[in-house]
Amino acid sequence: MAFMEKPPAGKVLLDDTVPLTAAIEASQSLQSHTEYIIRVQRGISVENSWQIAGLSLPLPPKKLIGNMDREFIAERQKGLQNYLNVITTNHILSNCELVKKFLDPNNYSANYTEIALQQVSMFFRSEPKWEVVEPLKDIGWRIRKKYFLMKIKNQPKERLVLSWADLGPDKYLSDKDFQCLIKLLPSCLHPYIYRVTFATANESSALLIRMFNEKGTLKDLIYKAKPKDPFLKKYCNPKKIQGLELQQIKTYGRQILEVLKFLHDKGFPYGHLHASNVMLDGDTCRLLDLENSLLGLPAFYRSYFSQFRKINTLESVDVYCFGHLLYEMTYGRPPDSVPVDSFPPAPSMAVVAVLESTLSCEACKNGMPTISRLLQMPLFSDVLLTTSEKPQFKIPTKLKEALRIAKECIEKRLIEEQKQIHQHRRLTRAQSHHGSEEERKKRKILARKKSKRSALENSEEHSAKYSNSNNSGSGASSPLTSPSSPTPPSTSVEHAPF
Repeated sequence: MAFMEKPPAGKVLLDDTVPLTAAIEASQSLQSHTEYIIRVQRGISVENSWQIAGLSLPLPPKKLIGNMDREFIAERQKGLQNYLNVITTNHILSNCELVKKFLDPNNYSANYTEIALQQVSMFFRSEPKWEVVEPLKDIGWRIRKKYFLMKIKNQPKERLVLSWADLGPDKYLSDKDFQCLIKLLPSCLHPYIYRVTFATANESSALLIRMFNEKGTLKDLIYKAKPKDPFLKKYCNPKKIQGLELQQIKTYGRQILEVLKFLHDKGFPYGHLHASNVMLDGDTCRLLDLENSLLGLPAFYRSYFSQFRKINTLESVDVYCFGHLLYEMTYGRPPDSVPVDSFPPAPSMAVVAVLESTLSCEACKNGMPTISRLLQMPLFSDVLLTTSEKPQFKIPTKLKEALRIAKECIEKRLIEEQKQIHQHRRLTRAQSHHGSEEERKKRKILARKKSKRSALENSEEHSAKYSNSNNSGSGASSPLTSPSSPTPPSTSVEHAPF
């Protein structure tokens, strides 16, 4: 497909951050092996599920003799289920291309590196001064975003990085506005934004070139990783866990908050903050990937903040993601789960105060502070920033309005997703409560009481009928009277009314 061609009609813009869950439903013996059938579900909708058969991953121990026994197969199935649970609940592993291709082959069968190469080759026909040195395979977490090491033909020693990305589900800009804004990015000058050397786009993707940085990102510093290594190798299982010095935390945190405030004041949506999107240039942090929100790509932490209905604006998303980033800078690793009930000892209580305002149960339930509020907190308020570079980013009024509408649409989709998750959670809790052992016992007790009460009422009714029958058969009944006529006095003690 040529770089300037339009995307195919009816193209599905899949949100790759929606979690996939996998449950082994059954097993079947086929000649000399056992095949397990797995039901995979995307998100909360049961309708959005499918079956796959067979497993080609390193799994629990096998057995040479008796491997077809029913008991062994059932035991092994439990081990396989635990293995799948670990993979699908690990934030980095669950977003890995190999895992996605295995669990959802229909949506992830394409060779995205090949697609990117085709697009980049078409681009080079019109821009012959650039040349690809090598693909930077899997250095990022996104399946549909690819990177290439570049050079300029007349400056062969200088290295650059080209990134190519497909459109995402939150692309609400018109094609014309989208292309204009992408091409505007090289004009953005800010001491804490990593400069874009070149940018272009068509109706289905964008291509940007930046200088290659040997030091890598803030995440590379925290995990002591090599920038060119694959994402999984760098961050999934770090050898040494160690946070940054307090002064680094303060300075880097202040710089990042300053650039976030600048973008929000400009009306430019970001929503993609994480440690791999912050480039280190000496002692200066510079924000990466401003194009992500224009492309409509889902955020790295979307599966986290979509659980909390109070995190429903792009500013609150950035503040929440800043909490994750601060936690990583402080402790050298991401939090085990969010909300965080209690924080480990930190270099300063001022760090814990910021973490509590962004990642605690109370913060996630009640909402995030503003970026301005974070800048006023003791951890950052006394940081002196020394920079002579004046920020410049002129966005025409018409494009500002287009960005405002796109931002509202992004937030609207988030709110709708949060609403569906909230309703699903309530329904699941109700069903779980209804099906619990305690509830079943309560229902049995109530059923017994109801049965006894019903039996007692039937018994009383039967007794009353039997008594009336005896009275009728005595041969002396009171004359029928209308409600208005007085009842005549009884002349016999035996027949006095009860």
